[in-house]
Amino acid sequence: MSVWQVIAEKIGSFAEGTGIAGSLAQLFDPENWLLGGREAAFTLSLVALSAKMAAADGVVTADEIRAFRQNVQIPAGAEDQVERIFDLAQQDVAGYESYAKRIERLFHDDKDALEHVLDGLFHIAEADGLVHEDELAYLQVVGEIFGFTDEEFARLAARHVVLSSTDPYFILGVDPDASDKDLKIAYRKLVSEHHPDRLIAKGVPSDLVQVTSKKMAAINSAYDAILDSRRD
Repeated sequence: MSVWQVIAEKIGSFAEGTGIAGSLAQLFDPENWLLGGREAAFTLSLVALSAKMAAADGVVTADEIRAFRQNVQIPAGAEDQVERIFDLAQQDVAGYESYAKRIERLFHDDKDALEHVLDGLFHIAEADGLVHEDELAYLQVVGEIFGFTDEEFARLAARHVVLSSTDPYFILGVDPDASDKDLKIAYRKLVSEHHPDRLIAKGVPSDLVQVTSKKMAAINSAYDAILDSRRD
């Protein structure tokens, strides 16, 4: 059974009001997501926080829903559920800060999982080619609630929003005077942490592993830039 089939089974029918779909409060309570397992909980946290991000300005547009669908593979038959969750996000009285706190409690023992949620949000935010100022502010507050320091968030953001002025050493989290050996160790550690098999083992759904592709591209680019500079 796929993660989306599990989600469908646990959420129930919106039309008939069965399962946790029968109550808006229950639907937006992350504790209920664990009924479908950690993988389903991760997927729902990404869907719901994405909906919250889209609703931050008070309106969820068709473009925002379409952007989400372009970045997260949603199988046939699950589209209506995702769109309904986006619609319900506008009715939920809790602000996204309160909502992010619930997700932090859900994954409080696994900061990697929280980082992957942020990775997914960044991937969706940049779907139109640009992470807008209000989206970045939203993501920064979510990062703070998740327990990331300003430096940790800045480094994570730099791995998504790649600028020509971004320091490659900062992206890899090493000092410029680090030895070649320490540089290679840091790089291999990052590659290992974002290997698809490890992500799936951590509960990141297989159809969402793709959100790390741009992040890994930035890490590889930073490493290559440092190596090139040291050959000169």
